[in-house]
Amino acid sequence: MLKKIEAIIREDKVNDVKDALSEIGIMGMNLFEIRGRGRQGGIKLAGRSGTYMVDMLPKIQINIVLSDRNLEATIDAILRSAYTGEQGDGLIFVYPVEEVIRIRTRERSQEAMTYPGDIDDRKSGVRRPPPKEPSPESSPGK
Repeated sequence: MLKKIEAIIREDKVNDVKDALSEIGIMGMNLFEIRGRGRQGGIKLAGRSGTYMVDMLPKIQINIVLSDRNLEATIDAILRSAYTGEQGDGLIFVYPVEEVIRIRTRERSQEAMTYPGDIDDRKSGVRRPPPKEPSPESSPGK
């Protein structure tokens, strides 16, 4: 079974999180710049014209799709590297993923999610050759 992690973290922790994920072998991810607010409701800033409330703070959303067996190690890496102990450290959401299909090779499920040198490749100890290219006759529109 595949899972999707959606982690919302502080902007200043993104490199720490990327490094921690790379260290355990998580290769594929997407990053989005987002704005949001949580329990703290924003922050008060003082300026020349007085204090004002900024209620939508900049955050980074990281999306990762991975196999069940790598879920806890990935969550632990994010928790360790994104933690400051202050309000606004973020949240991690975990969703089930029905199917994954790599467009170029038409690989599905786990095969579509595997990269040379990734966490699964490291755990197996067997280096996988790159996937075969689809033949021209199996290409769409042919």
